[in-house]
Order: sequence, then C-alpha cells, then structure tokens
Amino acid sequence: MTTAYDFTATDIDGSEVALDSYRGKVLLVVNVASKCGFTPQYTGLEQLWHDYRDRGLVVLGFPCDQFGHQEPGSEAEIKDFCSLTYDVSFPMFAKINVNGDAAHPLWKWLKDEKGGFLGIDAIKWNFSKFLVGRDGRVVKRYAPTDKPDSLAADIEAALG
Repeated sequence: MTTAYDFTATDIDGSEVALDSYRGKVLLVVNVASKCGFTPQYTGLEQLWHDYRDRGLVVLGFPCDQFGHQEPGSEAEIKDFCSLTYDVSFPMFAKINVNGDAAHPLWKWLKDEKGGFLGIDAIKWNFSKFLVGRDGRVVKRYAPTDKPDSLAADIEAALG
C-alpha cells in the first residue's frame, strides 16, 4: 500500500527530502503561487502551522506555475517572497507540476487517492489542499476556495 511517506521531493533550497521524515505527522499538502488571488491564504496556512505544529501538523507548500503563469519566479525568488511578504516558515519545496504527464509523483498519487469535484482528478487551480493523516493516507481534499481556517476541525480530528 502506497502512502505519502513513499515519496521524495526537492525542497526550495535544492535538497532531496524523503517524506518518510514526516512519518506519524499530519500533513497539509498545498500547491501555492505568489501572484494568485488566493495568495493571501499563505497567512492562514502559516497560522495553522503555528497553531498545530507542536501537536504534529506539518504544512508543505509546493509552488506551481501551471495556472495562469502565477508562479513565474525562481525558487530563490519564491522563498524571498514567501518569507518577506507572509513570514512563511513551514516547509516549502521546489516548483513542480501538479497536472499532466510531468506531474510530480506525489501529486499524481494525491489526486488518485481523492478525486475532485464530480470525480475529476485534475487540480483546478492554485491553493488546492490535501490533508494526510498520521498513517500517510489522504483524509480529505479541499478546493482552492477553502480557506485555511475552515480546515481546523478536520485538522483537529486528524491530530486526534
């Protein structure tokens, strides 16, 4: 059985990260962008990270430029933007694709585990979110319009 812990990803600084390093944690996996109407959700994501990290939540941000060219910058530019504009301190990763043949394997798996609205697997826009339980399995998928603070009850339940 495949779980989130079976994947690796390159972090925003270029290092390979085995998601197994988050084993036993609750993960909130989000595709992010710096120039999107939903970009202010960084504030809420950072708040969730601060509120729940001591209980085992890890927010993972994956920049993606597949929607309206809203993440055009380099990893260094993205990192600077996130830290200077939104004081982001949760783990950020290198820019990836979430849809298509070149989609990152983690995102292919996430979409297979929890299809979207009307059974359409494709990620529709920036700030789509997946909640992964402590067992590494997908608990729930959220739309870009779902604000981070609306996820608190589900996060609480996943944290136990």
